[in-house]
Amino acid sequence: MTKQKENIFDLSLFKRLLKFINPYRWVFYGTLLAVVGLAVFGALRPLVLQQAIDNNIAAQVAEGFLVYIIAMLVLLILEVTTQLVFIYYASWLGQSVVRDIRVKLFKHILGFKMKYYDNSSVGVLITRAVTDMERIADIFGQGLFMIFSDILKMMFVGGVMVYMNWNLSIIVFLTLPIVLFATKIFQKYMKKAFEEVRNEVSNLNSFVQERVTGMKILQLFTREETEYKNFKIINERHKKGWLKTVWYNSIFFPIAEVLSSLTLGLVVWYGGLNAVLDQTVTLGDLTAFVMMIPMIFRPLYQIANKFNTLQMGMVAADRVFKVLDTTSNIEDSGKQVVSNFKGDITFNNVHFSYVKNEEVLKGLSFNVKAGTTVAIVGATGAGKSTIINLLNRFYDINSGEILIDNINIMSVTLESLRSQIAVVLQDVFLFADTILNNITLKHPNISEDQVQQAAKQIGIHDFIMSLPNGYHYNVKERGVMLSSGQRQLISFLRAYVTNPSILILDEATSSVDSYSEQLIQDATDKITKGRTSIVIAHRLATIKKADNIIVMDAGQIVEQGTHKELLKKKNGYYKNLYEVQFMQEEMV
Repeated sequence: MTKQKENIFDLSLFKRLLKFINPYRWVFYGTLLAVVGLAVFGALRPLVLQQAIDNNIAAQVAEGFLVYIIAMLVLLILEVTTQLVFIYYASWLGQSVVRDIRVKLFKHILGFKMKYYDNSSVGVLITRAVTDMERIADIFGQGLFMIFSDILKMMFVGGVMVYMNWNLSIIVFLTLPIVLFATKIFQKYMKKAFEEVRNEVSNLNSFVQERVTGMKILQLFTREETEYKNFKIINERHKKGWLKTVWYNSIFFPIAEVLSSLTLGLVVWYGGLNAVLDQTVTLGDLTAFVMMIPMIFRPLYQIANKFNTLQMGMVAADRVFKVLDTTSNIEDSGKQVVSNFKGDITFNNVHFSYVKNEEVLKGLSFNVKAGTTVAIVGATGAGKSTIINLLNRFYDINSGEILIDNINIMSVTLESLRSQIAVVLQDVFLFADTILNNITLKHPNISEDQVQQAAKQIGIHDFIMSLPNGYHYNVKERGVMLSSGQRQLISFLRAYVTNPSILILDEATSSVDSYSEQLIQDATDKITKGRTSIVIAHRLATIKKADNIIVMDAGQIVEQGTHKELLKKKNGYYKNLYEVQFMQEEMV
């Protein structure tokens, strides 16, 4: 077990969290002042009551009694008002801090390398950005200030007790160490239990998110019953985690309540005897102590409950900060801003591996002349799509260099690099938004008129206008309201409207119907004319028109040339591929 997990409270983590309070420090100080007010006003009420009973009720004197009643009313009003201010601004502070952390977290996640997402669960990241953030907010709204308030109240009430009657105070204070010891043990076990709960919540979120996203696959392969059983197992672990916290609570709080009741009974017994026999305890003292014992005991064992909230928040903060501390960002160290590439592309002895010591590209070298169309073909796993990932710097190469217009892409800013490369992927992702917003991605410099004009140029304007609300049609999550071919057309238009210097089609027509493919082929002829284009395709039509075809196998180039040149090679890789796959397609 690490040192961090052994500690009940991680002070260094807490200090880091407090740094986010700096923009709101005056609200923080004001809330602390309200906490002090709550403690003072709460402790003074029993003192005023004691004076009223001894000086007026017990003495049967009416003079001055109204003053004590008014004083208690004023104290009550002040306490209620202060509590209102405290509760509101403590929660406001918590939500403000969480907003800032969440924004910082999301910005950090946006810059992660694709490798991070390859190895991370989406459900876990959602938990960090949503559920864990709410636990952090509870640190301020229900944890930190509440604990501070309770401790101050106990201190003030304890002082008032000693001031009133030190004999009765000793009886109260003798039982406090027992409660404190029980509280410490309780906090230690609750921290472990909450860490387990947070782990199971992450697992549950991840499982549900993945199964809901892949529901079509589950139903196609009739895996509903299997996944239902798996869910029951994960849900059971989640339940057991929570039941541990319930078990610890069910042991601690009854013990604390019994100790409080025993202390109250001892005070009433001892104080009552003294009030009758030697009158060292007044009726006002006894009444005030009966009122104050819950005020000193209840905060004590409620602190344990609030400390649980604080610990849950700290565990959540630790998880969030671990994501923030993850150095998986693409290093945007390039200083050169290029506004317009001509489109000359050079891969020079490029080596790359997704997993260490398992190279995907093995010294890859090739050139693409500006304004030409290059097709890349090869078996699955040959490294075709990897070329696209490296060109966009979704991953950084192990060695070698990638040049555009003789400029190393490492020296170019990520924004200027990616803004000039448009990619149409085989697996199209659409957001739960309108067609217009999915095309422009809310880019301020792309107007609806420009989108419509581009759609007309590539021949899909009529298709979009046939939908309800046209360009403002909401395609829902992942574009489920559109067919795969229609989603591909939207993706193609998304790339087209950016007017890229370099266009990449990554098997963009492999999952579309013949009508959509014809539209895309017509558009491809228009958009690729005079523009550097890289096409990864299995369809014959696109490959035959390419100015150059690069044939890959196992991360290396085995052949290059035009369609006609490659077909002339006896027993060539491309010729065999063409005869096995493409001729069948051509015959169909």
